[in-house]
Amino acid sequence: MVEPIYVPVLPTRRSAWDAYAGLDTEVGRRVAPLWTVVPRVGPERIRGAPLATDPDTDSPELGHWFTKRMDDLIEAMDGLTGWVDPVHIERHVEASAIGLWHVATRSELRLVTGPERAPTLQRYAADLAFLSGRGIGIRVLLDAGRGEPSPTDLLTLIAQLCLPPSQLDLILDIGMVADATKATKQALVALDALGALVSWRTVVLTAGAFPRDWDRWEQPTRIAERHDWQIRQTVRAARPEFPGPLIYGDYSVEHTQSANIAARRYGPAYGLLRYTAPHDFLIARAPLRGPDHADRVRAMARRVVMSGAFRGIEDTTSSDGETWLHACANGDGSTGSGNAETWIRVGHLQHMNYVPRQLIQPK
Repeated sequence: MVEPIYVPVLPTRRSAWDAYAGLDTEVGRRVAPLWTVVPRVGPERIRGAPLATDPDTDSPELGHWFTKRMDDLIEAMDGLTGWVDPVHIERHVEASAIGLWHVATRSELRLVTGPERAPTLQRYAADLAFLSGRGIGIRVLLDAGRGEPSPTDLLTLIAQLCLPPSQLDLILDIGMVADATKATKQALVALDALGALVSWRTVVLTAGAFPRDWDRWEQPTRIAERHDWQIRQTVRAARPEFPGPLIYGDYSVEHTQSANIAARRYGPAYGLLRYTAPHDFLIARAPLRGPDHADRVRAMARRVVMSGAFRGIEDTTSSDGETWLHACANGDGSTGSGNAETWIRVGHLQHMNYVPRQLIQPK
């Protein structure tokens, strides 16, 4: 059995699961996504802080929506492993019941809970995890300003779950990283405090670095540092003796709040072409409408393709993402220039194809 070496944190949107389904089989087996179920309606959610009043009051419609989304996700995963975090809808126990039952009985996905969640919901997740026989993921949020993680809180949760350590995955989630040095210190503190509490089946350290403020850029292109990758390199060097493998995770090519935002009928006039370099993201802003928008999209694709970081379409590390970008850059007319969903899918595809290869490259 091939063990996963990379955990992308992804929203349950078609662009993301289509990208995962498009990975080469051998690459896909090394990638175990953590899927966060996006909210169906309402305002943007804050990480780790549920809304006082949940705006999703239509239980039958929510149940239908959620079950369909889980069935589509299960199909895209095609029997491979990963995690599902229903944090934004788990309080709707009746509406989420069928979808979570399908996850537990028809897939290899593992459910996720966290120390900050209601004990009744923790217990419900544990019961489904026991039913599935696959265990559960414990997601500990380490965002700046939360203070140091509490071993006592985590041990209390472990006792509440009533599952053996061999069925427990620890997911340390730093969230958005603006300062790699500070975030690395947070990661090391959490790893030292929580990493050896029990003999975890898996320990994942994940963070995000893709920028969100693109609408305020003065230039149409930008290079953003992959702080998430920097943290991985530094932590690995600082804790070579860590017991067991420490699996790398990131938020792929979306910002860390993406999965906390419901779909919106009217989006911005621009979208982003995204490309992953060894230490940076190459980002190009492209219009979604206008009489010459396709030509402008292709011009932005050419900037990506002509950059020194582009891996080409014949390189062993290239994917269908590179093929699409190359075709877009060298095409003509509106057909084949894509839209915002296409660009996100292509961005995820090239990123999830590249990172596992980057992880196994010789030093």
